[in-house]
Amino acid sequence: MLNSRQRAYLRALANNLEDVFQIGKSGITSAMEKEIDACLESRELIKIKILDNCPLKVREAADALASAIGAEVVQVIGNKFILYRESREKPQIQLPR
Repeated sequence: MLNSRQRAYLRALANNLEDVFQIGKSGITSAMEKEIDACLESRELIKIKILDNCPLKVREAADALASAIGAEVVQVIGNKFILYRESREKPQIQLPR
């Protein structure tokens, strides 16, 4: 569980990130979960965009995806959300205490 200082730190890091994935009309698929899981393993912090034709709301998609792959929702803003999960093999981001 992230505390407020850690969330603020991760939000600052994610500010310059581009969207890595887009979720559209098919919603969240198992193939997409696997790809996002692999991406989180290498990057630790990613930004995902929800398209207008997606059947899920942004918060619903963020929570569902985070629980499916064991990640933390850092922020939900507009039609985007940020996910964080520490890498199991090569952690790169040092969170403040």
